Amino acid sequence: MMKVLMLFLTVLFMNYSFASSVIDEARMNYNKAVQDKDLCRKMIDELEKSKEKSPVYLAYLGGFQTIWANHVFNPISKLQSFKEGKNKIEQAISKEPDNVEIRFIRFSVQKNAPSFLGYSNNIIDDRNFIIKNRDDVSSEVVQKNIEILLK
Repeated sequence: MMKVLMLFLTVLFMNYSFASSVIDEARMNYNKAVQDKDLCRKMIDELEKSKEKSPVYLAYLGGFQTIWANHVFNPISKLQSFKEGKNKIEQAISKEPDNVEIRFIRFSVQKNAPSFLGYSNNIIDDRNFIIKNRDDVSSEVVQKNIEILLK
């Protein structure tokens, strides 16, 4: 019985460690993916294959998919990738509307999206929400990313 319990705890810890490392990697690479096509694709693949499906994961996957739209050449693929990412971000927001990190991701996408896509209706609200609640973010990487975006 003790062996079964130890095995269960080991597997549980390994899954948690993997999940934490994927989200930490997504946080560290979010800004870099704009310039690095291979990194962007890698992050999309890792987030898609992750068993973790929390709203934060969903938001990062959506964020990377909108960034991916910058890396593809085909206009139809660009629009499809952007819409898919936008939908994931909005799903994440609907699940956790008061999550600063998710609102940061949406703000970063809306701030940088071309106006003809019509995805800019939350910029002011998200910016004000992030400024008001940024101290609630525990990740130093996310704090730094927020600081860069708000400049």
